[in-house]
Amino acid sequence: MIDALFGSKTRVKLLHLFLNNPGKSFYVREITRLIDEQINSVRRELSNMMGIGIITSKNDDNKLYYEINQRYEYYVPLRAIFADEQVETKAAAVAGSSKSWTDDFAQLPGVRLVVTAGVLVRGSASAIDVLLVGDVPAAKLKAAVKAAEKVEGRELNYTSMPYEEFYYRLSVRDKFVTEIINGKHAVLVDTDKLLSI
Repeated sequence: MIDALFGSKTRVKLLHLFLNNPGKSFYVREITRLIDEQINSVRRELSNMMGIGIITSKNDDNKLYYEINQRYEYYVPLRAIFADEQVETKAAAVAGSSKSWTDDFAQLPGVRLVVTAGVLVRGSASAIDVLLVGDVPAAKLKAAVKAAEKVEGRELNYTSMPYEEFYYRLSVRDKFVTEIINGKHAVLVDTDKLLSI
């Protein structure tokens, strides 16, 4: 049934392979062995999938490697369909507990500002998904990010910086900070009302 829905048995096998191995890259001959399909049909489907942006490629050691694009717009729903283990959706995560990952960020000790953008905010083109400002213990920050990644079903790009550095960058209109702030974003925490001034 899924073959009919997605138009190609090879494409279904490729989606299954890539969506069960996020962050792992494969070269063409390795893929053909893993999914037991002809090299020409694998190349054709890889080209089609690259055309729509669901996979990316990189050249390393004279081999072209392919991997899933975790920033693809429909990555999470596709992963829910093709992943072998059950993927926790945002709705299930919220229903399962009264606390969400946004609360985890807001309750980090020493946090003064948390801005979400990128894949977490519809219409955002930012490469950074979470900007965190304050003196937050690294272990607690990593735990909060890991929890958010589990709920979102993808890796998140985040950056953390001390308050003084952020304030300076904001005052000199640093490109990195202004691209996040001027683009589509959501403010989760702003204890000093820096962004409402």
